[in-house]
Amino acid sequence: MILNIHKPIGWTSFDVVKKIRGIVREKKVGHGGTLDPFAEGVLIIGTGKDTKRLTNITAEDKSYTATIQLGQITNTLDTEGEIIETKPIPKLNEKMVEQVLYSFLGTSLQIPPMFSAKKVKGQRLYNLARKNIEIEREPAEIQIKDIHLEKLTETELTFSSTCSKGTYIRVLGKEIAERIGTVGYLTSLIRTQVGGFSIDKSQSINEFEDAWKSSAN
Repeated sequence: MILNIHKPIGWTSFDVVKKIRGIVREKKVGHGGTLDPFAEGVLIIGTGKDTKRLTNITAEDKSYTATIQLGQITNTLDTEGEIIETKPIPKLNEKMVEQVLYSFLGTSLQIPPMFSAKKVKGQRLYNLARKNIEIEREPAEIQIKDIHLEKLTETELTFSSTCSKGTYIRVLGKEIAERIGTVGYLTSLIRTQVGGFSIDKSQSINEFEDAWKSSAN
């Protein structure tokens, strides 16, 4: 079975896997594409034989809506970390910010953040980052297929984007802030789509649990 679950803020992707495993009483449960604890939205869960389908689903394009806090940056590039730098924010207007966003369209190389689940030489990067160890990371090719400004204030901007597998939106947010002429980190991240699975059709964990129990009766 393939499930389109709306991961809540504060849960790890594995927390969701464990919860679903307990509900359906199935040992073999996996997820397609990690979502950071501070993020929410579409998390694809596979159970039993359908876990094999997750590789193909994970390879699909993903869509996000994200908010960047400008003028400050954290070591994790999100709300989980500590502020490590502040910088003045230039006077912004929508046209200027849209031009900056459009400059990210197409194929580019992106260096994975240290605070990520990516493995380098068998070690998860976040385990090294927590020990204040930074190592060289190979840049990965990514593709930004669509990007739009959703909202702009003096200190924050919200954008939506569709991108290829392996794109770190936290890094994209940092790079957007840099091109604007300041620093920034993500205060909100919502995954709205994974391939053909959209947030409009996703179920909360409670909704899924209630439906599962009802069908079992």
